[in-house]
Amino acid sequence: MVSDNVLNEFKTCTQLQYNGQLNIKSPKGHQWTFYYRLGRIVWAAGGTHPFRRWRRLMAQHCPQIDVEKMQLRKQDISISYWDYRLLEILYKRQKIQREQVHAIVDNTIAELLFDLAQQSNFISVSGDASGATLVVERNEQVVLETPMSFTSADLSMKQMLESWQMWSAAGLANISPDFAPIIRRPEQLQQQVSPSVYKNFVTLINGKSTLRDLSAKMKQNVLPVSRSLLPYVLKGIIELVELPDLPINILDSPATPTPAQPKKSKVPVIACVDDSPQVCKMLEDIVTANGMKFIKIQDAIQALPILIQEKPDLIFLDLIMPVASGYEICTQLRRISHFANTPVVILTGNDGLLDRVRAKVVGSTDFLTKPVAPDRVMSIIRKYLPMQASPVAKPGTHLEMCH
Repeated sequence: MVSDNVLNEFKTCTQLQYNGQLNIKSPKGHQWTFYYRLGRIVWAAGGTHPFRRWRRLMAQHCPQIDVEKMQLRKQDISISYWDYRLLEILYKRQKIQREQVHAIVDNTIAELLFDLAQQSNFISVSGDASGATLVVERNEQVVLETPMSFTSADLSMKQMLESWQMWSAAGLANISPDFAPIIRRPEQLQQQVSPSVYKNFVTLINGKSTLRDLSAKMKQNVLPVSRSLLPYVLKGIIELVELPDLPINILDSPATPTPAQPKKSKVPVIACVDDSPQVCKMLEDIVTANGMKFIKIQDAIQALPILIQEKPDLIFLDLIMPVASGYEICTQLRRISHFANTPVVILTGNDGLLDRVRAKVVGSTDFLTKPVAPDRVMSIIRKYLPMQASPVAKPGTHLEMCH
């Protein structure tokens, strides 16, 4: 599929609640991939410097991780979303926080959207592309099953257009933030700036760091940094050069598999989506007393991202909640392959036939009327998780995870 206006393609993906990749290629050979989940962008890959971007964003947002000391194998970076997979592993090992993941996801998407805007030469939303035609295709084969961040594509588009317009207005339209400044006429520079500024220039501007890298080191936005260098670029004192990417160290020898941790017997994970603290507390007491892991979600808006992240074995879902109802959440869950067969038990104070019929239509598995009683809760859990739910818990073995 060929599209003159790539913005419309992003809008279509949002409207269709698309799951999969949106691949965009320019005639110059540039390539960008945006990963969608339920119409929202959850990750982006490609661009000129994927490895430089990864190093820079990790240094900015996860300074506790030394990227140079990470021992990676070839297979670790063989997939197109290798950087996302590494974030996922670091998060699961509790090396980084969810907020740090969000920051890296948002910045990665923003950078790649900006590069797309610049290299495809579209400026307005009506977007008559003045450059050659971009090739845009959707691919539903790769769907990220555990997105850690859901970014609004509409908001991202708005921010991208604003940042591109500001960049153009500053006279930087033909300058990529991935270019690296290098001093070509040090004598002239020395005459024009103070000794301390000159010393900073010589230290920082060595042709080894891109404008984005420099800005990160200076803890500033790339726009003012680039704008401040522009007069020197126009005079030929500083030249902007293209740099290759800076790949991460890969282990040469075939990596010996790390000894597997002794597997603990699988503890069932039970989730409860209910805005009532009392209902959540009652279910939590019942579930954890029986040696199972419990996740409570009282904000319906957060339900999907948390459920996708934690992958519970069974979900109790309240029917009536503000903003998003149990019907809507159940419908969305059934569209996700991982939850196609996960038991979803509807919690309701009303045991009406209409509710039961409607709940079945959206794919619920069973019903539980409030108030909840321990024997009925455990009966349902054993019914749908017969091999896992142990009737008696060992003291202190359950792990509690609250959100």
